[in-house]
Amino acid sequence: MPHVSIILPAWNAADTIAQTLSSITAQTFPDWEAIVVDDGSTDATPQIVAGLAQTDPRIRPVANPGKGPSDARNHAALALARGQILAFCDADDIWSPTKLAEVAAALDNPQTDGCFGRIAFFHKMPEDARSFSTVPPGPLTIPMLLGENPVCTMSNLSIRRAVFVASGGFDTTMVHNEDLEWLIRVVGGGARIRGIDRLQVWYRASTGGLSADLPAMRASRARALQTARRFGHEPDPAAEAVYLRYLARRALRLDLGGAEAMRLALQGLRTDARAFCSPLRRGLATAIGALTAPFLPRPLRRALFSH
Repeated sequence: MPHVSIILPAWNAADTIAQTLSSITAQTFPDWEAIVVDDGSTDATPQIVAGLAQTDPRIRPVANPGKGPSDARNHAALALARGQILAFCDADDIWSPTKLAEVAAALDNPQTDGCFGRIAFFHKMPEDARSFSTVPPGPLTIPMLLGENPVCTMSNLSIRRAVFVASGGFDTTMVHNEDLEWLIRVVGGGARIRGIDRLQVWYRASTGGLSADLPAMRASRARALQTARRFGHEPDPAAEAVYLRYLARRALRLDLGGAEAMRLALQGLRTDARAFCSPLRRGLATAIGALTAPFLPRPLRRALFSH
């Protein structure tokens, strides 16, 4: 049985999935399977995956048409995965070659139930990335998740399969923030998820992806907040300000328009200016960038922020 089961939902990812799977087959830790769940792609995604599976039998193509990424992850993790560890990946992201080795080492510790690393954000080429996430000291908490959520993307999360099974999986009725809602349930239930201070994921920033729909992300956040309340956590103004800073940074990174970034930054500063600007290196840079973005020519704005 493989030690790690990689869970990879895919839909119309023909332009990126070969590069994603190449980063998986290049892992220095070889004891894995990759379950690629196709959601009914109408492009060449199934053919690309099938061809790669012929050259590496650790890749397992699965059809699950029209049910969405949450159902795809649940189906693969609950019904198909054979590994003790689940490592999630999206069909347009790239892993560092040592990611799974670092994950396996971290989860050798019985006091750790899950882990995540640092992320580099890029548009075209991974080596062009100039924006990077950080990992907090200590285990992940609900207040961290309600703020800037250092996990950021499911491509950055690995967890013991037993913990995922006990959680019941993702809420398949949610389109946005289903990962946040699930993480709050898992952490609220006592799982210990820790950061690894190593760059593990290159995240492809796309203006056409679900994560670029910031109004929908804010609307669906209400469901995640309901879950947090069940565990006794009411988001305070500081957490909301940090979340708004996160959205402002995303608006800059995805080049969603200077006005949108400025609106989010102003709302965050009005909510709790101290929290928005802390730490100064991150908060002040976001505030200055968002407040000046509307007045910059788009080529200059993209050059400064969209990496």
